[in-house]
Amino acid sequence: MRLLPALLSAFAALAAAPLCAAQNVRVLIASKATLSVNTAPTSAGPGSASAPTIWNIGVRGGKLTLGGQDTGNALLSLPANVGGTLEVAGHRYRGGLILRATPGGVQAINVVDLEDYLRGVVPAEMPPLWAAAAVRAQAIIARTYAAARINPAAPYDLCATTQCQVYEGVAKEHPLSDAAVLETRAEVVSSGGKLADTYFSADSGGYTASSLEAWGRDIPYLKAQPDPTSPTAQKPWVITAPLGDVEEVAARYGVKLGPLSSVSVSKASTSGRVIQLSFSGENGTQTLAGADAGGFVRSLGAKSSRVKLSVDGGLLTLTGSGSGHGVGLSQWGARGLAESGKSDLALLAFYYPGAQISVLTEAQANTRPQLGPTLPLAVAARQGSAPGQPARTELTAEVTPDLLLEPDLFPALIADLLIPGPAARLTL
Repeated sequence: MRLLPALLSAFAALAAAPLCAAQNVRVLIASKATLSVNTAPTSAGPGSASAPTIWNIGVRGGKLTLGGQDTGNALLSLPANVGGTLEVAGHRYRGGLILRATPGGVQAINVVDLEDYLRGVVPAEMPPLWAAAAVRAQAIIARTYAAARINPAAPYDLCATTQCQVYEGVAKEHPLSDAAVLETRAEVVSSGGKLADTYFSADSGGYTASSLEAWGRDIPYLKAQPDPTSPTAQKPWVITAPLGDVEEVAARYGVKLGPLSSVSVSKASTSGRVIQLSFSGENGTQTLAGADAGGFVRSLGAKSSRVKLSVDGGLLTLTGSGSGHGVGLSQWGARGLAESGKSDLALLAFYYPGAQISVLTEAQANTRPQLGPTLPLAVAARQGSAPGQPARTELTAEVTPDLLLEPDLFPALIADLLIPGPAARLTL
């Protein structure tokens, strides 16, 4: 029996039509010189199936190879196995798969229903045993982020890392985060008839940052405002660094004054984040402003740019609060608000003031998501549901001390790597 036809029978050459007509997202889950793909619905032991289920995928001459044999195609697709999963590079995923030859090797792109995708994202972003309202809010903003990036003209919509949203597939799924995804099905944050920019960070440090102060873009619903339930507002973090080390870091930002005698914040934003730093040294004084000022304090180990500086005894002390850029929803702040009895819609109305809640319409093949019924978030919060959706059902879980994690253990995905700039999207 010839091996290649048998292998190719499992894969169809990718055509213009999608793998299925649902609202799918295409997520780049792996990119390597060679990849292994296990098409069995679950992990199968040796001899458990009569036909091979594990394929080794490579690239030769710009075309994909299966088991070392040329396929003649640069693109291959594996349709979704209804109710089943597949394994790529040791990780299990729902949905189907696109394999794409690139100069660097093979890209594996998971084609998965948006709601199934969220099942592998939400618990990677927020502990599923946190207050249900906070987890539902996380589901809504994660759905919004993904839906806004669906682009049929691109080879894929999202990556699976912190440069997009962390997506860990089936292994990360949890019944409580599954429930949050289901209860908020198709719900997204919108503004002006478009999907909103639902930035979020781990902890605002007691005061959210505006998009204007963070990135120079004035987005009306991303305002600087007090955020009293973010935990490090009450428990600041402290970092110290010898001035010799500080001088080395400063030199990387163009500040070369010889031995430093002082470093101070000469200008701060409305939310208390560094806008300008002043340096004094043996050879004079110099300032560092904008993104460079924030980058400097982060290079010293600061968790956010909401920080105060002092020099004493040859040490620079950084006393700060927060973790991440602070724009939009604060995950730890959302947890605090949820534990005080606020609903998911009330959380979103607080962190994205003036925005709306919308329900996505049924998707058409190869199209971007479309917004359906819409209400102001403040109105939806008062009525207790999104437009046309049933009221929420609260699910609770006992939280044990080992689940009271430090903010850094569950970092927000749309963190400082996602500020507008060259590194905002993974490209290969």
